[in-house]
Amino acid sequence: MPETVELPAAVPVMPLTGVLLFPNALLPLHIFELRFRKMLAHALADGRMICVALVKPERERWRTSEDFFPVSTVGLIRACVGRSDGTSDLILQGMRRVRFSEFDQETPFPIARIKALKTRTQLTVQTDALAAKVLEFYGRLKKSGRELPAKIDTYLNEMSDPEMLADLIASTFISDPARRQHLLEELDLNQRLRLLIQFLREESVGT
Repeated sequence: MPETVELPAAVPVMPLTGVLLFPNALLPLHIFELRFRKMLAHALADGRMICVALVKPERERWRTSEDFFPVSTVGLIRACVGRSDGTSDLILQGMRRVRFSEFDQETPFPIARIKALKTRTQLTVQTDALAAKVLEFYGRLKKSGRELPAKIDTYLNEMSDPEMLADLIASTFISDPARRQHLLEELDLNQRLRLLIQFLREESVGT
């Protein structure tokens, strides 16, 4: 489980527009900018971990750490294929929610000191009911043709971990970056499930 993975004190950060990573989810990335090629080389030589940070919507691009959100997810590089032109394709697996506390460097790519964030989880009857409602929405999305691969579909329907359920559904079906960031930053599990249900309801209108 990602919770058992020991995190380094500092991790390279890849700020992206409209893209973020959730714990337990997989994210394919194409690395082509020179500064991110340097970031990837650094990560592959030291722990194989990077953070994907969402650039704030009011910023056209990032220049400093003020331009992206301070809550992110550490991702482990599960696969990396280098191309003859110097670009790379990789698969990140989300590991843990973290907050950036300070930066060891900002250029050519950020390296952030990180603090792991822990979800406040008190499993109650209400938690079970909220998780069941999330699965109900997933059932509706499947009927509209937005089904996940069969293996993951079976896994979700048999899942007993409501936090993992929330993150995987949010990663797959919530499209608005601001809402995704809101769900990432919400550390109270029941409130995260409530928000997820609200966003699923709003985003599924018309599907």
